Amino acid sequence: MDPELTALTSTAAATVVKLLATAAWERATSAVGGLWRRVHPERAQTVQAELEDSRAEVLAAREVGDEQVEQILVGEWQGRLRRLVVADPQLVDELRWMVAELRAVLADADPPQHITISMQATTFDTSRVNQAGRDLHITTGE
Repeated sequence: MDPELTALTSTAAATVVKLLATAAWERATSAVGGLWRRVHPERAQTVQAELEDSRAEVLAAREVGDEQVEQILVGEWQGRLRRLVVADPQLVDELRWMVAELRAVLADADPPQHITISMQATTFDTSRVNQAGRDLHITTGE
């Protein structure tokens, strides 16, 4: 198998499975369903329903801390996407576009939640220290 296609379908599957655990999950199911509609229109609704089932599995697994379920689902969806693209090689460009779009959605939908920031400062004389874990806006009346 073409290594580029393997990487693309792997990235696509991982992105879709991660999105299933976010509020933007419907966007992922719609995008994947759209791919199926182009090759197997009769299966598109079934595939979307299967993604909803995968969503339930991901959410249940996250509740109990089972990371293997997501890995298994990524492998499953990678295989499905690979078979779809092999059936219609013209979908490669559309799959690339879908991955780019969904990765942007994922970045917006799933901001990092567990970031540890450690800061240390030492001042001398009349110096001033401003520290922030994220945005810092300083205005002075001068």
